[in-house]
Amino acid sequence: MLSAQHLRDNRDTIVAALTKRNKDFSEQIDRVIALDETRRKTQNELDNNLAEANKLSKEIGDLFKSGKKDEAEAAKPKVAALKEAAKALETALQETEEAQKQLLYTIPNAPHASVPQGKTADDNVEVFSWGSQPTLSEGKKPHWELIEEYDLIDFELGTKITGAGFPVYKGQGARLQRALINFFLDEATKAGYREFQPPLLVNEASGFGTGQLPDKEGQMYHVGVDDLYLIPTAEVPLTNLYRDVILKEDQLPVKMTGYTPCFRREAGSWGAHVRGLNRLHQFDKVEIVQLVHPDQSYRILDEMIEHVKGILQKLELHFRVIRLCGGDMGFTSALTYDFEAWSGAQERWLEVSSTSNFETFQANRLKCRFKNSDGKTQLVHTLNGSALALPRIVASLLENNQTAEGIRIPAALVPYTGFDMIRK
Repeated sequence: MLSAQHLRDNRDTIVAALTKRNKDFSEQIDRVIALDETRRKTQNELDNNLAEANKLSKEIGDLFKSGKKDEAEAAKPKVAALKEAAKALETALQETEEAQKQLLYTIPNAPHASVPQGKTADDNVEVFSWGSQPTLSEGKKPHWELIEEYDLIDFELGTKITGAGFPVYKGQGARLQRALINFFLDEATKAGYREFQPPLLVNEASGFGTGQLPDKEGQMYHVGVDDLYLIPTAEVPLTNLYRDVILKEDQLPVKMTGYTPCFRREAGSWGAHVRGLNRLHQFDKVEIVQLVHPDQSYRILDEMIEHVKGILQKLELHFRVIRLCGGDMGFTSALTYDFEAWSGAQERWLEVSSTSNFETFQANRLKCRFKNSDGKTQLVHTLNGSALALPRIVASLLENNQTAEGIRIPAALVPYTGFDMIRK
């Protein structure tokens, strides 16, 4: 979240930047600043109160030592009154801090200067494109028909076992999943990312730390009995590895990668355009995460974008990179680029990666800091990207590579699958 001090020091700049999200946040920001003023006054009054109580207590002790018992006893009620007032001030301070925190949770990250103005995905800006649309025969089939024809994934079995949106991968379909996961992880480790295998459930503090909580859209699965949440992305546990940690400057950047299943309720997002693998409640993804020096974060964002480009090029997929407009950008992001792969049979773009710089927004919640060369602590910048999410990659690979003989596997993936063609 944005800090109260940052809002106070940069009020007009942040209000102007947030207009790119098509909403006026000036009222919330002014309330945060007013609450912060109340908090500071209450804290100052409490500090003075406690200092006075300590001073009087010392004086009472000295009076007892010098035999002035009556004077000491007479001063005791003053100390008791000060302590009683201190309790009231502490309660008022806690209430003010909580009100301020809850209000700060409602204010999204300020968009970077390069974020385009706009309200919907139609206003996003294409910044890069690679490859060309595959030439397919007239009888081309969408991936949900290919999946059934080649017996790769069973949606009905998943519905039987769990419910819609939880597919069962079989045979070469399962091997393709495993191959993609290993390929993505190997590409990440070659790029210097350290691999982790994090938990799939996180506590409330972790959800707040990366901004998934408060869950405004009700997208997370909550295990009520234990008050835990199924992760919507590996970003959550990976970034939280450094919650409440102070790093040394020479430890930056911290580069992490991990494969996890991801769980999303996807409430209200179903329709004819989300058939097959286009949208699922459970899917696999390899994530890359970096904690970096603030001066380096946008250079590193460019490096992460190049990393994802390289993977898609090795998979021989026609793709494009989109800079998201303010109205289409996530709550916690300062700048986001989406990668979209071309789906040959559906003849549409499918989002396969989202790569973002959160600047200090997550780090402020996480209290993830580093000591600079002057010995002062600063918040890191956090970044993450999908490298990559599997379902729509699989959909694009199946559709774009269908032939009369079978479905061709890209050369870079063959060492991982052990076969170069999916056949009936």
